[in-house]
Amino acid sequence: MPEDVVLPIPNLNLPQQYFILNNPALGHLHEDARKQLLEGIQADKMAPYYRLVTSKGTLPLDQALLDSMEAENAAELAKFDGRLTEAEKTEGESDIADALQARANYLTRIGDKERATEAQKLALEKTPGLGSKIDIVLTLVRIGFFYSDHDMITERLTQAEELVEKGGDWDRRNRLKVYRGLHLLSIRQFKRGGELLLDALSTFTATELIPYNDFVALTIISNVLTLKRPDLKKKVIGAPEVTQALPELPALADIIKNLYDSHYDKFFAALATLEQTYLIPSRLLSPHARFYVREMRILAYNQLLESYRSLTLESLARSFGVSMEFVDNELSRFIASGRLHCTIDKVHGVVETNRPSLKNAQYETVIKQGDILLNAVQRLSKVLY
Repeated sequence: MPEDVVLPIPNLNLPQQYFILNNPALGHLHEDARKQLLEGIQADKMAPYYRLVTSKGTLPLDQALLDSMEAENAAELAKFDGRLTEAEKTEGESDIADALQARANYLTRIGDKERATEAQKLALEKTPGLGSKIDIVLTLVRIGFFYSDHDMITERLTQAEELVEKGGDWDRRNRLKVYRGLHLLSIRQFKRGGELLLDALSTFTATELIPYNDFVALTIISNVLTLKRPDLKKKVIGAPEVTQALPELPALADIIKNLYDSHYDKFFAALATLEQTYLIPSRLLSPHARFYVREMRILAYNQLLESYRSLTLESLARSFGVSMEFVDNELSRFIASGRLHCTIDKVHGVVETNRPSLKNAQYETVIKQGDILLNAVQRLSKVLY
């Protein structure tokens, strides 16, 4: 296999299907998820992973299938061990490193986390080339993603960044952006994660980590929340990669079009569809679904309120396609938490904006910084005298 080909191991579609099967609320997706999970396990002869998922009750145990896969795993590993022994006897360091890497990749493919991790670490120690070292570390990151091991992901991403800074090539630098971006989204850092995904949009090659359309979807989801309106148009809506993928991502097409065009009733409907069809079923985004939907609603409310000094609750509710009671309750909650700068006059049924002045905010910042400086000077003068 050519050196620059990155193996899609472990198969990261499988923990996604495992996640769906363990979520009772996604029962309508269980049949297809069960089929994909079992087919993926059989395709890669993943006896260790099959043993894990059956022990949790996610799939029923087929003892004959498990015995068959374990026998094949043992036979293949014996071949790899034989190849390694031969390389150690008669060949050079490069061939030994190749044999170690082949064995590590096989253990990674079959889902044996502990042995795969140790084997990849050993291969990393023996591998001479910087590019190959980066590839091994990124494989360890994918093992972390496969098992949702955030400590492992963080540790290996840091290691990959250090190696890339020593001289990683263009392709590996760009793939690392995608790895980092996905990890940041998984820990709810949408702004920085979205920036990294957007940087990699036109140069995406990390298909071993995520399918292209899913990558574009995550790029849209993260950036529609964090970009200013002009930047959203320029960097996302106008991007040819997004334009090409949007016909296959109808909920996201509705989200960005209706938010940008200020069709807020359609935007709210598209947001509800996105939550049910993409956010909640996503292993990566499900823990952040409620947060994301709330932040997107705040974004839409702010976008509308920026255009008016005041407007009636009735017109606001009509704009968003919801009841007056709903918008009254939601705005009250967001106002109380300081997320919307407006007040509600319930007597007259009017919402009045009271956005803080930029000059006032700058003035308050200068005063605070001045107080800090004066206190520091006073403490210093006491020390000196």
